[in-house]
Amino acid sequence: MKLVPIEKRSGLTREEFIENYLKPSRPVVFTDLAKDWPAVQKWTFEWLRETHGNIDVPLVDNHMHDADKYFQIAKTMKFGDYLKLIEAGPTDLRIFLFDIFKKAPELANDIRFPTIMDGFLKSYKFVFFGGQGSITSLHYDMDCSNVFLTQFQTRKQVILFSPEESRRLYHHPFTVMSKVDPINPDYERFPALKGAVGHETTLLHGETIFIPSLWWHYIRYVDGGFSLALRANNSIFTAVRGGMNLVRHTFVDKSMTKLLGLGWQHWKEKKAVENAQEVLTEHA
Repeated sequence: MKLVPIEKRSGLTREEFIENYLKPSRPVVFTDLAKDWPAVQKWTFEWLRETHGNIDVPLVDNHMHDADKYFQIAKTMKFGDYLKLIEAGPTDLRIFLFDIFKKAPELANDIRFPTIMDGFLKSYKFVFFGGQGSITSLHYDMDCSNVFLTQFQTRKQVILFSPEESRRLYHHPFTVMSKVDPINPDYERFPALKGAVGHETTLLHGETIFIPSLWWHYIRYVDGGFSLALRANNSIFTAVRGGMNLVRHTFVDKSMTKLLGLGWQHWKEKKAVENAQEVLTEHA
């Protein structure tokens, strides 16, 4: 497996972004897209703890993608207590895909929707918090949106793969998940992964990564920290595909999991291996 660095750019115009990154579905890191947001200076651990520490926040752990614990909440905690926890050191407890703006709508005044492209979904603003060493397993987003992920305070490692690499990543059918770990690749279990090409960066405070629609992403918290994801759909096709993914997950995958349990999980793993083997055969 090869990982190539993701380009970091400043001063990108709307036209340059659309032609060089959006249209060809190519990731990029903006170093200055959020430079005028009050949040970049304002949202510190201390400030969030003092002003919004009494909010109850749902937490997930590294088992959230297990077949029997899919997206289940591990526990609930006061926001201020959780911030102390991730500042103190490593933990696998994370705030995942949380709309903090419903609890604290005034925080929306601290961000700005970019004009770099059209189609931003202004009702879908989510924050992600995690402790040092916690990870978000390899997946692509179910709604198929383009994602603009802005990092605050600390560092986050981001690894991306094109949707063209899906078979090499042992994509589980009827899901948006892969069991591959790009940090510690197991080539004995996943031999097709050797030929995959990924894209990597370390996201710093105030930087924003553009994750194109359908791109796989794996995220590791280098330090305890947090980020904000804004989403944009630039075509009706993307929205329709996202709806189809939701149907597959809600009505097919969940139903079959309830019906067959581990048998369904084993079938998906078998199909992922068969699809990866096709790639190896094609390139033999």
